[in-house]
Amino acid sequence: MGVQGTGKTTIGSALAERLGVTFIDSDDLHPIANKAKMAAGTPLEDEDRVPWLKVVGATIAANEAEGRTTIVACSALKRWYRELLRSSVPELQFVHLAGRRDLVASRLATRQHEYMPTTLLDSQFEVLEPLAAWEAGVVVDVADTPAEIVEAVVDYLAGAKPTASGTIGS
Repeated sequence: MGVQGTGKTTIGSALAERLGVTFIDSDDLHPIANKAKMAAGTPLEDEDRVPWLKVVGATIAANEAEGRTTIVACSALKRWYRELLRSSVPELQFVHLAGRRDLVASRLATRQHEYMPTTLLDSQFEVLEPLAAWEAGVVVDVADTPAEIVEAVVDYLAGAKPTASGTIGS
């Protein structure tokens, strides 16, 4: 989870490959109307996100029911979005890819996305509710390399404890 440009797809796909599990980019599950809205530079509203989040949750649940562990790249910016996802998959764990705005913006300056303009970064930071200490998951600093982040998440999943702040990495 995290704002655009934090490496959700990069880290998620690398982690899935490392663990030999299924990877899904939730961007692929957005309806055409959501993609068009974002492409026009308009942030999605909660009512835009709810049907999409339900599809994401149902997709994870269907994979789990078939015995396939699934890693999903998904913004899940608000706590209640994450709770909605957990209503489909109660044991869901989140990896919050967190980084300073200037670092994320510099990465976005070199990236092309199908429909997500960099102008939406500020709106994402505004609505972001960081992963709380009581939520199942871990916060990882994206200042580290993708390989370091993947290894930190593997360690977390294997039972390594994050620091007192709940953060793994820089």
